[in-house]
Amino acid sequence: MSQKQTLSFQAEVAQLLHLVTHSLYSNKEIFLRELVSNASDACDKLRFEALDKPELYEGQPELEVRVSFDKDARTLTIADTGIGLSQQEAIDNLGTIAKSGTREFMHRLSGDQKADAQLIGQFGVGFYSGFIVADRITVESRRAGLPADEGVRWVSGGAGDFEVEQITRAERGTSVTLHLRDDALDYLSSWKLKSIVNKYSNHISLPIRMRKEEWKEGEEGKGGEHVLTEEWETVNQATALWSRPKKDITPEQYKEFYKAISHDFEDPLAWTHNRVEGSTEYTQLLYIPARAPFDLWNREKAAGMKLYVKRVFIMDEAEALLPSYLRFVKGVIDSADLPLNVSRELLQESRDVKAIREGNTRRVLSMLEDLAKAATDESASEEDKGKYATFWSEFGAVLKEGLGEDFGNRERIAKLMRFASTTSDTPTVSLADYKARMKEGQEAIYYVTADTQAAAANSPQLEIFRKKGLEVLFMTDRVDEWALGHLPEFDGTPLQSVAKGQVDLGALQDEAEKKAAEEAAETFKPVLAKLKEALKDKASDVRVTTRLVDSPACLVVTEGGVSLQLQRLLKQAGQKAPDSKPVLEVNASHPLVQKLDGSPNFHDLAHILFDQALLAEGGLPEDPAAYVKRVNALLA
Repeated sequence: MSQKQTLSFQAEVAQLLHLVTHSLYSNKEIFLRELVSNASDACDKLRFEALDKPELYEGQPELEVRVSFDKDARTLTIADTGIGLSQQEAIDNLGTIAKSGTREFMHRLSGDQKADAQLIGQFGVGFYSGFIVADRITVESRRAGLPADEGVRWVSGGAGDFEVEQITRAERGTSVTLHLRDDALDYLSSWKLKSIVNKYSNHISLPIRMRKEEWKEGEEGKGGEHVLTEEWETVNQATALWSRPKKDITPEQYKEFYKAISHDFEDPLAWTHNRVEGSTEYTQLLYIPARAPFDLWNREKAAGMKLYVKRVFIMDEAEALLPSYLRFVKGVIDSADLPLNVSRELLQESRDVKAIREGNTRRVLSMLEDLAKAATDESASEEDKGKYATFWSEFGAVLKEGLGEDFGNRERIAKLMRFASTTSDTPTVSLADYKARMKEGQEAIYYVTADTQAAAANSPQLEIFRKKGLEVLFMTDRVDEWALGHLPEFDGTPLQSVAKGQVDLGALQDEAEKKAAEEAAETFKPVLAKLKEALKDKASDVRVTTRLVDSPACLVVTEGGVSLQLQRLLKQAGQKAPDSKPVLEVNASHPLVQKLDGSPNFHDLAHILFDQALLAEGGLPEDPAAYVKRVNALLA
């Protein structure tokens, strides 16, 4: 028997425990959902490991979760007959958070209880939620397959440390005993516990059992009372929710199941539940959340899909079941065809998995199309009308990744995209909307890329388009330029960046304008030559433009080149950006440009012109101090 050890919590755990006990106080009952879910997972893991090692059942194959309480001791216990924990696993799993993204999660916490509660929900409070109602938790466990004298007892008051000691435990599995706080004694009630189990855990396919209560008459003249018997009864339906007929499942049950598998506090935006038959048979239950998780942009982020085979849990985070650009989707897939011993490697190669992945992708895109349709449906409720806008603000940038990753569904994804534009301050403009209101003679869908919507709206490149009344879409997500590289056209109309190549408005530019531009370019040739020489280290070319109306100059890149915004993003990400210089376009009719000719400060004015054009694009001069010095000299 080993000595009792006192160990410290990982710093992040201590911080999380403090937040759990304070931020989640208003929704205390979720602790039971979390602990029952953990117990169910432990049973699922034993069932999976026992596929190869049936001896792990130790002659007792029944898997169950038991919820019991002791009013005198003021304790509530959640016990399971699952895989259990070894002593080292108890130290590792209950004393640290090994989940990727922990540091980012902690960084995002703000101290605002409501906002932090949402974040904690996304992260998954799991075992630590017990401290919402308990001032001390005792865990006793033995891993299946280990001898009886290698059990473990883990005890903590949820402060800075915990105690661990080796014990003798005959039965495999885990018991979590909560020593309840004074304000949580109402959980010592069969009725209360059963109602919480029915609300949050009815879908769990294992039996959740509690002691049966019966009425005991008191002595003559005295009232009776409910007493617990030695008989255990199952208090949940004990059938997997996704295996039940859709007509038997209420919207509330679908929502609670989502919250149980996602640890989210908000209802999902939408869900789809289908039994797919054909060459591959499977059941899918897929959800679109209402809020993006804090680690959505982490490429190593775990997927939100659970895989079952014939209702036997196989794995969490089965990333092969959906493409990366749909990584925000949560849900369950239950296959009738995959082998029970399927591995992650086999999932990547399986023909059945490929069919499931394609089927799931089609279903998710259909859900999104339905949400988008409801946004403009006069008969839809106000709540339904707003759902697609919510989805797009949370996940639109991720969905755009599909333009480059999923060629087969590129057109469907393109139709789902929404943008702000020169005619709309909010991202409600679809490419189809834009096409429907194109001017007669307009030959392209115009867009501008920028770091922010304000930078896009104030870009000097828009001036000629505003003058002509041409709508320009704002592309302000980091992924936009890469994604649009895979979408050269929409419904037969090319997409054209207003900051690339020469401006050619075709029939929309009258002959007088073209002639004036040609004459200005000819007259201005000597000045252009001097500008090219002065800016040879910064600009690849200098030319007269027709795209500017009020501004003196702007920077553009050659057709097919990488925009200045993308070059900045690549550098910020520590990646090598293409070593290409922009083209400086000048407005020959602007007073500042006209002042260049014959100016004794030509060199300084040329560099100021270039640096101001760079600032207008959201960039910074290579040498800010030199820029300030030049401006100050001219002002003086």
